[in-house]
Amino acid sequence: MSQQQVSARKQQELQLQYTNYKNNLQQIAQKIGDIEQEIEEHKLVLETLDPIPEDRKCFRMIHGVLVERTVKDIAPDLQTNLENLKKVLDDLMKQYKSKQDEMDKWKVSLTPSSLEPSDPRWLNED
Repeated sequence: MSQQQVSARKQQELQLQYTNYKNNLQQIAQKIGDIEQEIEEHKLVLETLDPIPEDRKCFRMIHGVLVERTVKDIAPDLQTNLENLKKVLDDLMKQYKSKQDEMDKWKVSLTPSSLEPSDPRWLNED
């Protein structure tokens, strides 16, 4: 193989790794957004149910089935779900930070000595 083919292959591999890091970060960020939205919905429902008498009927969708319960039955379940969602959000935030740190370390590992002199990043020192 010629030097150019090896260099081109290495650049493709580096680009693929970078794309994988970015895709992973994007997926985690999307999950974080979804969980944050669910947390806000749970808070809104709990705030709405708070002033309502505990023996009043309310309805809840569980796995696509509308179930009739009382506020007394539903509120603790919603509070538990809210706490669990917060824990999941914390875990996802830690996962995102970890993946971001991993990507930053990977970028730093790409010192000019690991790049070909023809690579434009070889001259960048930022």
